[in-house]
Amino acid sequence: MTTDFSKVEAELTSQIKAAKLSTSSLISLSEIQRNSALELIERELLESSNYILEANQEDLNSPDNADLTTALKDRLRLDHKRLIGMAQGIRKVINIPDPISRVIEGWRHPKGMKISKVSVPIGVIGIIYEARPNVTTDAIALAIKSANACVLRGSRQTWHTNNAIMDVVYRALKQSAFPVEAVQYLKDKSRDSAKLMLRAKDEINLVIPRGGEALKKFVTENSLIPVLGAGGGNCHVYIDAEADIDKAVEIILNAKTQRPSVCNACESILIHADIKDEVLPFLVQELLKSSVEIVADQDIHVLYPFTTLATEADWGLEYLDLKVSIKTVESLDEAIQHINFYSNNHSEAIITENINAAEKFTRMVNSACVYVNASTRFTDGEEFGFGAEMGISTSIGYVRGPIGAKELCTYKYIIEGSGQIR
Repeated sequence: MTTDFSKVEAELTSQIKAAKLSTSSLISLSEIQRNSALELIERELLESSNYILEANQEDLNSPDNADLTTALKDRLRLDHKRLIGMAQGIRKVINIPDPISRVIEGWRHPKGMKISKVSVPIGVIGIIYEARPNVTTDAIALAIKSANACVLRGSRQTWHTNNAIMDVVYRALKQSAFPVEAVQYLKDKSRDSAKLMLRAKDEINLVIPRGGEALKKFVTENSLIPVLGAGGGNCHVYIDAEADIDKAVEIILNAKTQRPSVCNACESILIHADIKDEVLPFLVQELLKSSVEIVADQDIHVLYPFTTLATEADWGLEYLDLKVSIKTVESLDEAIQHINFYSNNHSEAIITENINAAEKFTRMVNSACVYVNASTRFTDGEEFGFGAEMGISTSIGYVRGPIGAKELCTYKYIIEGSGQIR
């Protein structure tokens, strides 16, 4: 760690330890008390909107952010509509059922003991995230709802915005029964603070990275703490031989252009060779109308020379922009094989009127979310009824897809007897 960082290391360590110490009191808070804390944050967020937007403008105008892509600037930018959306997200978290102390299942031991599997908080959740300031309120809301403490470490791109949001959050929590110490934001821009956080295995129980593949790689390579991978999305839409063409084009336009900078946007289109000549003229025309740059395989590039000829690397890229790759496949099996090889297991869709093709696709594609005749843009905690999300888990583990409050719980077994011995 650098000499400069040593000046703040003790303070950051103290913050992380304070989060850990707060956990013993969190489980005793009622759902009413936790929801009350969230209501106060929701109110303060709306009342302080101008303060937050001024800080956000400072970030947008920062020389540090001058070279950000259009997609990243879109992720960073807040306006009154997005702030209202952040507040509404908190309200939706308030309205979901309490994830704590749920009896997941129960049974009787042959000797008469009652065994219950009951949901409990994980403890301290660490979140390392990039550009999007709405992650700050989403993460805090989900942690509070699930009675977890949280340690957040945002990025330099959202420095002023996140600090303003945290001022608002702390002002709200001081009026509530939820301990302020349970929500910690690490105010250090250096990579050393992220490494310090990732080594705090005695204090932090789970780390969630929220950002691109580079961030996920950094976290997994440096963490001494279990990591719940919230990765990016090289999302595919496959147009089957028996697809409704109008439906396919409408779904792809939504999946690609509605908000291209997010992880559930379509990045790659596969078209069955039998329907290629029917769908391509219509699809290409509509993509060009929406200013989408097309990267195509050899066959499509010959037909449309203005497209960019795809390289091997393109099939695995997440563009996060108005850009998409298109490839022809000879069969459903080839489409599935291509997706399972190049996908990072986020969200994939098939457009088809053939129920057997749909069933095979959903069974064989190994991604967290698999769609039939619907846009991949629905992979979202709010859309799934979770209120908000910590990210989308692309891991093959106990959590896949949107990470909501319920996914931030583990469980314990409670065994009630009347003097039984083994």
